[in-house]
This record gives sequence, C-alpha cells and structure tokens, in this order.
Amino acid sequence: MKLKKLVVLTGAGISAESGLRTFRDSDGLWEGYDVTEVASPEGWRHDPALVLDFYNMRRKNVADAQPNAAHLGLAELEKYFEVQIVTQNIDDLHERAGSANVLHLHGEIFKMRSDRSVKPSYEIKNAIHLGDKAPDGGQLRPDIVWFGEPVPMIGPAARLAADADIFVVIGTSLVVYPAAGLIEEVPASVPKYIIDKTIPQIRNIPGLVTIEMPATTGVAELRRLLIADF
Repeated sequence: MKLKKLVVLTGAGISAESGLRTFRDSDGLWEGYDVTEVASPEGWRHDPALVLDFYNMRRKNVADAQPNAAHLGLAELEKYFEVQIVTQNIDDLHERAGSANVLHLHGEIFKMRSDRSVKPSYEIKNAIHLGDKAPDGGQLRPDIVWFGEPVPMIGPAARLAADADIFVVIGTSLVVYPAAGLIEEVPASVPKYIIDKTIPQIRNIPGLVTIEMPATTGVAELRRLLIADF
C-alpha cells in the first residue's frame, strides 16, 4: 500500500516545550537580546562578536535540550505515512527524535558558513570565534537565515506543500513570511490541521481542523485522528 504524504510545518511552539524559547515570547526580545542586533545582516556588520556569542549560547542551549513528545510523536507517524518535516526551527530536535526527512527553512544551529558565500556549509558543535576563517578567507558565521536575507529552501518547501496528501501546522503563528504562505500552496481538497496553544487568525482555508493544544498533547490528538482508519 502506498503511504500518504504527510507534510508538517513546525515552528517555535514545538521546541518551546523542550525549553527553547523564541523572541516572540517577549515582545521582540530573544533571551534579552534585540533581534535586530543578533539576527540581521545589519547586526552582523555592526557587532559580529556579539552575534557569534549569541549563537554560541543558542548552540549550547540546543545541545542541552531533548526532543519532547511532539517531536517523538511525529517520528512515530512514519509507521503510517510518508512524513516530511518542514521546520522554521534551527535546532536538531526533529532529527534526534528520529524523523528521517527534515527540511530546515531558516538554517541549522550546528552548521556554519563563510560570510562571503552561502555555500558550502560546515558542521560546528562548539563555538565560532571572531577570527575563525572559512577556506575562502571570510569570517565564519552561523548558517542561519537572518531577517532580511533570502530563504533558499522556500522553493523546495512549497513543492512539498503542493504535493501533500495531508498538511499539518504545529506551533507557528503563521505571520513570518515566506514560511507562513506555505499553507496557501496546499491544494484545497487536502485535509489540513493546525495545532497551537492559540490558533492563529487565518481565513479562507478549506478543510481545516484546529487543535487548540500545546504541541505535545496536540500531536497525540493528531495521531488519534490520523490513524483512526488503520
């Protein structure tokens, strides 16, 4: 039997229950930092050492965090569906939970690249320091998509959404574009589910089921609904 394609868009809400906060929790401050200082090309040009220190801390936070029941539940759905995760998150909790297919829209905290070129990227587990150089002579920086930078993976993500048999959104406010527009790529006939503690204000989405719960309990409810036919 051919498995249905289950495409899941995840945001900060799924990792928040693993202790990883988002700047949207605190009125534009991310762990006490103004995002324009640490997550923009302008911030990088102004104070690269501050940006590196910030992401070095984030990298340690992610390394210390553990996948939660929502991450694990999505991995378990691979028994029943062809699951593709599209995540806005820079952590690796989906991979550590066992998900086989994960597309990172906004980059990955455990990768770095030259500030002169988008490719190639390199694995990094510890800290990046000012003065650490890439082979092309550029300063190494986190391989993260900052505000104001292009999102190279949005095209592949849109194609996945357009080809979905079931589409799920978990833990995202659907206000950060272009990621928020992915739900509009899904065919009207495809069942759609949104899981969040507070369901975003969305309109004209046919076939939408809302699950107003935190990600951990919401994924358990999603599993109950999706595998009822098995």
